[in-house]
Amino acid sequence: MFRKVVRQSRFRHVFGQPVKNDQCYEDIRVSRVTWDSTFCAVNPKFLAVIVEASGGGAFLVLPLSKTGRIDKAYPTVCGHTGPVLDIDWCPHNDEVIASGSEDCTVMVWQIPEQGLTSPLTEPVVVLEGHTKRVGIITWHPTARNVLLSAGCDNVVLIWNVGTAEELCRLDSLHPDLIYNISWNRNGSLFCSACKDKSVRIIDPRRGTLVAEREKAHEGARPMRAIFLADGKVFTTGFSRMSERQLALWDPENFGEPMALQELDSSNGALLPFYDPDTSVVYVCGKGDSSIRYFEITDESPYVHFLNTFTSKEPQRGMGSMPKRGLEVSKCEIARFYKLHERKCEPIVMTVPRKSDLFQDDLYPDTAGPEAALEAEEWVSGRDASPILISLREAYVPSKQRDLKVNRRNVLSDSRPASAPGSTRPGASTSAASTNVAAPGGGGLSGAGEARKLEEVMQELRALRALVKEQGERIGRLEEQLGRMENGDA
Repeated sequence: MFRKVVRQSRFRHVFGQPVKNDQCYEDIRVSRVTWDSTFCAVNPKFLAVIVEASGGGAFLVLPLSKTGRIDKAYPTVCGHTGPVLDIDWCPHNDEVIASGSEDCTVMVWQIPEQGLTSPLTEPVVVLEGHTKRVGIITWHPTARNVLLSAGCDNVVLIWNVGTAEELCRLDSLHPDLIYNISWNRNGSLFCSACKDKSVRIIDPRRGTLVAEREKAHEGARPMRAIFLADGKVFTTGFSRMSERQLALWDPENFGEPMALQELDSSNGALLPFYDPDTSVVYVCGKGDSSIRYFEITDESPYVHFLNTFTSKEPQRGMGSMPKRGLEVSKCEIARFYKLHERKCEPIVMTVPRKSDLFQDDLYPDTAGPEAALEAEEWVSGRDASPILISLREAYVPSKQRDLKVNRRNVLSDSRPASAPGSTRPGASTSAASTNVAAPGGGGLSGAGEARKLEEVMQELRALRALVKEQGERIGRLEEQLGRMENGDA
């Protein structure tokens, strides 16, 4: 008799559940552009969705609490002259979002703290450098104000948003359309999936190809490649027979995949979402009605299927909430925002636990909103891992600073920098005519050290009050426990 051994994993029982109807976002005209982006970006404050817009490109930005039916007249971010193809929230400022469009520009927007009350048409900065539509936007994971864009001109540009300066231009490494780009954990490298069926690992500051795998997936349909926390690369794509596949690669030995699995024969591109804290990859197919999830481990077969969440409606796109925006008290380990034809439906992934205590194994310290480097430090060759925060206490984000782009007048440096809304940069992105007013703010509002110190002191006072309150509560509970043990209660 052989007994089947079930692999032990704390994520074997991950339970996916859509929220109730009144917690969905209804009547959203999701974009119909034929582009394989997620069409959705989310952070702990806002949900952004690319929508249909007449005469240009637009996306909705909704406070997370604004559920229910969204009025057709609800204001949008609508400064692009062509359809918006990709959007991405800044990981270091929850009120800053970047967008790429068919109009060949990248725009960076400052969203008011309480959300939009009127259409937002003036970006903080316009970045012009692409000659064809811009379909990929992704912020650097650890350096403040560093943004990557890739266009249908097969060019990758890296910008310092704080100065509107072009930092790196990579125009000879991709011979064909770029499908996606993913930074590694500390932002020293990125990997890309290209229409020529190659996966490349690139050092952007040196402009060099570090490693390349040709025909990572042999099918002609779009691929995706993402960096994992340990430096390995996870890809999705199609076989020669149009079977959907996923694979795990070690860039040190790109010859053969560490793992290769065939999933099914659907034709929608597979969009992978990776959680570096739990090493779980969630795979959503465009046009599918399911989310499959896999755990990546150091043991063969390395990619372990966990489960599938299935619903009735196919998905047009998908957004993923950063870890610091999840409800820790409900053992929520992931939350997705699924786009239907005319609505957005949050899907909550939880690991059922009986205990009400904080689950350390589910919530290791995670990347926080503080940048580890300034843009100038990254350009000079420095690397740094994300600054981690604990989710043990209810996380309260610190007050965000406004994003400002400060420009020095070429004719007279003594003149004050112009306000962010008074110039529309982008006619020229000359590095010589740009400057950052306050390095401490990394291109954000130039408040002095005194205000920064006051913010720190306020947080410290709040923490002291919280510790005192918790101490008193523990004292009361111990007293109550003592009475119960003595039979008094």
